[in-house]
Amino acid sequence: MAMAPIVVHPPLGMGGRRARACGRVIDLAYSDVDVIEFLRRAGLPDAEELLDDPWWVKWRGGRAYHHEAA
Repeated sequence: MAMAPIVVHPPLGMGGRRARACGRVIDLAYSDVDVIEFLRRAGLPDAEELLDDPWWVKWRGGRAYHHEAA
């Protein structure tokens, strides 16, 4: 499978998760709302429905939806 458009990395020690799009860091996600916004910026209007779809969002390390400090 090709790389998902949004890759969400493990929680950082200060909280939040680094998010990448097309291999570039785009921002830190402090909640699912942030990840949904990243998907919307990528042109996906039904972003809320895509959080569980590994084709669109790849959660790396840590639990999906967990954004607190590691």
